[in-house]
Amino acid sequence: MRRSLLSLTALLALLPVSAAQQQQPYAPPQHTAPPPPGVARSTPLEVVQQADGGTQIERDRPAAHALAEHRRLAKALATLAPQRKGVVDAYVLSVALDSDPVFGREAREAAKVLTRRYDAAGRTITLAGTDGAGPSALPMGSPQNVEAVLGRIAEQMNPAEDVLVLYTTSHGAPFGIVYNDGNEGWGAISPNRLARLLNESGIHRRLLIVSACYSGVFVPVLSGPQTAIVSAASSDRSSFGCIAENDWTFFGDALINRALRKPQPLGQAMTEAVALIDGWEKQGNLKPSLPQQSVGVEVQAWLTPLEARMPKAATQPVGRPSVDSLKDLQR
Repeated sequence: MRRSLLSLTALLALLPVSAAQQQQPYAPPQHTAPPPPGVARSTPLEVVQQADGGTQIERDRPAAHALAEHRRLAKALATLAPQRKGVVDAYVLSVALDSDPVFGREAREAAKVLTRRYDAAGRTITLAGTDGAGPSALPMGSPQNVEAVLGRIAEQMNPAEDVLVLYTTSHGAPFGIVYNDGNEGWGAISPNRLARLLNESGIHRRLLIVSACYSGVFVPVLSGPQTAIVSAASSDRSSFGCIAENDWTFFGDALINRALRKPQPLGQAMTEAVALIDGWEKQGNLKPSLPQQSVGVEVQAWLTPLEARMPKAATQPVGRPSVDSLKDLQR
């Protein structure tokens, strides 16, 4: 009997493996379907109104997806530590609102850099789709999840003492930053919507970093005495590097992956990042993106103690430099 089983095992090992049995490489979500009819047929004014409302549309999602997403978000929210009395604590939220892997990779690494820089261990949440290697174990970067996390941060922080550090990366449009998860999720967050969410939550001390085309639309609306806001482009310009295969956008690479890894003030980091981006754009003969920034008159009250706790040593950039994508375009 034993000899028969061994013979059968050897015979099965010689049989060809079917295509279904072979492990297929992971394919990230693709944007191949048109937007839902209610989105596609909207007028420009209606699109702005939808973005101002924080519109999110999901379709063809199985019930198992909704349950799994609920569990992922609940787990992330439960990890958020309360603030420390007498300490200016930073709460970091890093969000990839589009499922193209470049944004997932950028949001993950941005969370690490910002957490280290601003002493936010235990007070950081990342919302992002795939990094290209496989399905994401993180809660998705969607308008509704952003709202839930901001609500939880508001519960845990002391608004008179603590700071929100928000990093968002995605494709952008003149009406705001776009949410697009493969063929299943659509939506947007406008400057008015984000301002309303933060104001209603009582989150007034904030460092907002928006990486997207046209992201300068957020600057005048979100600026305020206690707000520092930085955008990847002016309100009428594109930013660059958002190719799905990239590890970084130009802006994310320059500001997060390089300038903010160094123990230098935010203003100096922005100056360095803008110079890097300008050089890369000239190298590619690209129309300048013109990153924007606004720093409120009361920002130093919370930024100075945060930067006083910055690590004294820089860390090395990771991933493929975003400027390398210019070589691919020139082939």
